[in-house]
Amino acid sequence: MDSTPSPIMSYSPLAGGRHTWHYLKSEQEANEWPQTTLDKFWLGLPTNLPELPKARDPLEAAQNGYTFYKHLQAHDGHWPGEYGGPMFLLPGLVIGSYVSGMGFEEEERLEMIRYLFNRANPQDGGWGIHVEGQSTMFGTALNYVALRILGVDREHPVCVKARGILHKLGGATASPAWGKFWLAILNVYDWEGLNPIPPELWLLPESLPFHPHKWWIHTRTVYVPMSYLYGIKFKAEENDLILSLREELYTQCYYSIYWPSHRNNICERDLYSPHSVIYDVANVVLSGYESCTLPPLRKAACNRAYHLIVLEDENTGYQTLGPVSKMMNLVARVHVEGRDSKAYRLHKEKRLDFMWIGDEGMMMTGTNGSQLWDVGFITQAVVETGLVKRPENQESLFHALTWLEKAQILENPRHFATSYRHATKGAWGFSTKEQGYTVSDCTGEGLKATLYIQDLPFAPKLVPERRLCDAVDVMLSLQNPGGGFASYEVIRGPAWLELINPAEVFADIMIEYTYPECTTSVITALSHFRKRYPHYRSKDIDRTIKDAVVYLHKAQYPQGVWLGSWGICFTYATQFALESLSLVGETYETSAAAKKACDYLVSKQRADGGWGESYKTCEQMKWVEHAETQMVQTCWAAMSLMYAKYPYAEPIEKAVRLVMDRQLPDGSWPQEAIEGVFNKTCAIAYPNFKFSFPIWMLGKAHTYLLELSSRAKVNGNGHPNGHANGDDYVNPNGKAEGNGNANGNGLLNGHNGH
Repeated sequence: MDSTPSPIMSYSPLAGGRHTWHYLKSEQEANEWPQTTLDKFWLGLPTNLPELPKARDPLEAAQNGYTFYKHLQAHDGHWPGEYGGPMFLLPGLVIGSYVSGMGFEEEERLEMIRYLFNRANPQDGGWGIHVEGQSTMFGTALNYVALRILGVDREHPVCVKARGILHKLGGATASPAWGKFWLAILNVYDWEGLNPIPPELWLLPESLPFHPHKWWIHTRTVYVPMSYLYGIKFKAEENDLILSLREELYTQCYYSIYWPSHRNNICERDLYSPHSVIYDVANVVLSGYESCTLPPLRKAACNRAYHLIVLEDENTGYQTLGPVSKMMNLVARVHVEGRDSKAYRLHKEKRLDFMWIGDEGMMMTGTNGSQLWDVGFITQAVVETGLVKRPENQESLFHALTWLEKAQILENPRHFATSYRHATKGAWGFSTKEQGYTVSDCTGEGLKATLYIQDLPFAPKLVPERRLCDAVDVMLSLQNPGGGFASYEVIRGPAWLELINPAEVFADIMIEYTYPECTTSVITALSHFRKRYPHYRSKDIDRTIKDAVVYLHKAQYPQGVWLGSWGICFTYATQFALESLSLVGETYETSAAAKKACDYLVSKQRADGGWGESYKTCEQMKWVEHAETQMVQTCWAAMSLMYAKYPYAEPIEKAVRLVMDRQLPDGSWPQEAIEGVFNKTCAIAYPNFKFSFPIWMLGKAHTYLLELSSRAKVNGNGHPNGHANGDDYVNPNGKAEGNGNANGNGLLNGHNGH
């Protein structure tokens, strides 16, 4: 695999941030299209950038960081980055492509093998649900199958070792529901071994509280193709590989397995959300129906599900909401329309957007990127810290504004009401305009970034007032009755729908939920907009902010912090919440809530000046220390203190020293542990955070610490630090729970040759 040609990243400005990788197979190609610093950085190759003068203060360190980070800005203005981490995505790419007859370039095949080799657990040879997790049946069974499809022999040492842990965990019959589904698609697991996924639910009256259009958007966009493929009992044609896999995946003869007995057989390691009694009873009823389905009704239901698949593809330019639904949609479209169809061609073209290559090989990403999210944070950081005043930084912000203008969604989806979509006119999505989904916090961060840059004397007003108002309109439409904001839509379904969660490995997936992070992004954006355009819906904005602050107080945990749902974890969400409270004058000295949050965070500061939470904090919903101090979390904690106007300098100074000490001579910072999370259990990477948040925190701290030192009323800057022990966590209902310990993971990195 060391002979793999050098890959290069390519961008299409017309697509608003789309990025794909290409392989240069000759010296002539390499000379005509040389690798950039950006390409080299993400491939883990030396960038050979010069050492910068050693920073004498936090602001100089922030400038050094941005000097480096500007080299990673694409020519269209955004900052590309890996969005990997989950280990169940690449198998979907491989299996879905295989059964659809959509092959890979040889270089892609080799790089995917290299990635799976590098990500195998060095102790037992398996794979987890994400790159830092222990080996699970979900990760091991699917990634083993992916390796075999990609051409790795069953007797290769990696396969032999993986098969050992696979059998030790009980064999593939113990796969969770999503694993069973992909194995059934491949025809190495029988459909009789799955709980029903009836497409007939789409034919039910939409007024019913459990109609699928009331589910969380990610769940329902996966359920649509799942229900179609289940309804037709799709399965790949038998061949030698499939016959061999039937032997390899199980601890007994494949043909002797009584499949219905394994519908609820889930490996203990995978089981995070056990089935409820209601769900099990419903499955008994649905299984009875499945044995005597009415062909005309099943046909109508499958037609309805397929129609929704087509609408989703067309609404998103064949990107779809995410990688799981994308590959399932592909299988369904090819089954109906064939390999010569337009759908096949467009799915193959956009498949490239999910295939990211890094220093460990090629992965499948969690969406087609995190473009808007990364642009929003770094642009605000550069403006708020004053780095924008330096002429050498202004061109990069102009390019960022150009990208932001092109990334705003200017109209509702092509199929709006018919595909159960929320309005998108005026929104910014998580990744690109083409993908086309409104996200509440992304719209907020996109609006803030645009307002910040367009305030600058050198920046044109590329986004006119009317379009800024459109962004406000869509954000105001997203507030829930309790005052908080969810992710993509308002909450549509009742909370009890979580009782029919079929995905044993995730939690909180059946409906939308309100989040402190999303709420803060929206109301801070509305606040900045109100200052600049006080004539537009000012009463609505005032009421929205007031209700949101009430929600944030209710969402605060008794020990003072807020639980993060998209980042790890308390440090992440508390940063957002304290920024919101500062909008209404709630600070350390004026608000018991802000004071409590700060005191708790300071109690968690380590002797080296930093903070560190394990991803297990998200699983257990209590503070679990990471084995190592984490720089990004340190930045979040320090920014929390500054938002709350914490009056003591020492904790912030210690955090600044740690972040400055970890800065490399070229201005960059090394990658540490994974930063993000979703649905409680799956960690996901935001590697650009190691630039945006240190730059932001250091620049803010420079000014903040100067202000503290100049206040005559400050009587010293010391404040007790240390570790809180014992009852670290009290849930919102007041139930005390014990402290937890972080577990080591020791994942294999392997060789990084290209």
